[in-house]
Amino acid sequence: MNAAWLDEYTESSARVRNALQLERRGHQHKLEKRLCRDIGRAIVNFNMIKNGDKAMVCVSGGKDRHAMLDILLELRKRTPTTFSLMAVNLEQKQPGLSQHIRPTYLEQLGVPFHIENQATCSAVKGVIPARKTLCSRLQRGSLCRSAGKLGAAKIARGHHRRRVLQTFFLHLFFAAKLKRMPPRLVSDDGKNIVTRPIACVLDKDPICWAAAQNFPLVACTRCGSQENLQRKPVGNMLRDWDKNFPGRLQSVWSALQHIVPSHLMGRAPHDFKTICTTGMLGPHGDTAFEEETFVGAQTLAPVGVAATSGVPASAVIAFKPPR
Repeated sequence: MNAAWLDEYTESSARVRNALQLERRGHQHKLEKRLCRDIGRAIVNFNMIKNGDKAMVCVSGGKDRHAMLDILLELRKRTPTTFSLMAVNLEQKQPGLSQHIRPTYLEQLGVPFHIENQATCSAVKGVIPARKTLCSRLQRGSLCRSAGKLGAAKIARGHHRRRVLQTFFLHLFFAAKLKRMPPRLVSDDGKNIVTRPIACVLDKDPICWAAAQNFPLVACTRCGSQENLQRKPVGNMLRDWDKNFPGRLQSVWSALQHIVPSHLMGRAPHDFKTICTTGMLGPHGDTAFEEETFVGAQTLAPVGVAATSGVPASAVIAFKPPR
């Protein structure tokens, strides 16, 4: 009697475990499909990758960058477009963090990678006042130099939709500008195209994908961690909106993609798909490469729009996202 009951219980538990595993795999498949769709569409809509491109994927210890690299590797298998990826990690010598975690992971992943060693953490800690941070500027310079050494024309940065919206409101509230992190633009020195493949991805998706794939995440709390900066309260505002006013953030996101220039005060729209590198330092390059430091309201003079030269339509290779 007891043995029969135990056998029945064991069999029932196995069925439950199998059902849970199937459900989990189903959720992961849907999540992967959604990430591939959103990133693939962004690549197509903003002409982020062309045939023959060598893209430098910036990988830190965060879930967003790991998810971006993982999905780009998967898309490379599925698309007829031929391009190469090079993972680059900026090792900032943060105290207490192992310097072997990411190299070991990238070796296991089988992707070409480069570790750029720059002691930016100690530089920031020793020089920069408490109310400011230059981490983003130091990172920007190091990554651009790495792209030059590696011969990568494209630099892929990992900023998701929530981060884009956060930056938009920071500029609106504290810099008096209608500006956000663009999906594609020219770097400061005019030598590289900076792209943000996950700019259209919901912030929860990289979190879930990182948990499912068990990425070796390494947290860095230096940049943007100062209590007197405005990024935290704006982030809290967006979380409150998402909780108390469902659909509001989606409405703002849609508005950023459906701009009516004739009903605003700006004098020139911008064509993302035709911008290209010039090899020259320009006044309106990648000033939004990383977050700016917003402490209080600023009064800024109007900024003009730089002219850009186009690329022939024949140079663009179709990049089809998976269905």
